[in-house]
Amino acid sequence: MTQLPIFVVDAFTNTQFKGNSAAVVPLEAWISDELMQRIAAENNLSETAFLVKNTPNSYQIRWFSPLTEIAFCGHATLASAFVLFNHLGVSERVEFTTQTVGSLTVTQTAESKLVMNFPMQMPEPISNVPSTLLTGLSITPSQVLKNRQAYFVIYDNEVDVHQVAYDAAQLKQLAPLDVVVSAPGSEHDFVSRYFWPANGGEEDPVTGSIHTGLAPFWSKRFDKQVLKAYQASKRGGDLVCEVDFSTERVTITGEAVLYLQGHIWV
Repeated sequence: MTQLPIFVVDAFTNTQFKGNSAAVVPLEAWISDELMQRIAAENNLSETAFLVKNTPNSYQIRWFSPLTEIAFCGHATLASAFVLFNHLGVSERVEFTTQTVGSLTVTQTAESKLVMNFPMQMPEPISNVPSTLLTGLSITPSQVLKNRQAYFVIYDNEVDVHQVAYDAAQLKQLAPLDVVVSAPGSEHDFVSRYFWPANGGEEDPVTGSIHTGLAPFWSKRFDKQVLKAYQASKRGGDLVCEVDFSTERVTITGEAVLYLQGHIWV
């Protein structure tokens, strides 16, 4: 049997049992896709990130939900950077290379906050809204947009985001796209919830990647470059987003806390 290290980190929070949990598995070399998928299913967390070192400050990264490999995951990237900075000797800055979204960089501030630099994924308005999207949500949206990852359902009122109910069987028919609902917030610039029955589970606690689309959308709406965001799941999570339209990049800042460190035997 082979022994692999594993860390479980609560991301986008500084308190255990909040934010979104991700497993991080550093590897000496890639194992099979089938084994990575089985490990992710066994972990049964939103994502498991697998890392292979290129150089002391550069790592390849791949993300798996319990169901499938994911093209882009923010919270597991944050969790991976937290592990590298705090447990594996990387200092200040790390670059992640991906097969799907190019290069991602993460820096650690003096206050131990993690600043992730991601490509912008601005959603575009759509005219033909799928009927399964409308029947899959209990509250009719004021606007619907779409990017490569999800349908963006916009509400005028934060209460709608908190109260909307969803039909997972209906939303699953929108595969490969997921669904995010969002509205202006009272204590934050905007709030959101993320439903992804097609790719991983029913509701994701905190979704870093979708904020590369939410942040530029609300930035244009509010004419504001730096925005505070809250994902209103049961666990909840706080994010600070900064939008740079000239470079088409979004920085997302969050915190993380270790929950578990151990080994997998496979």
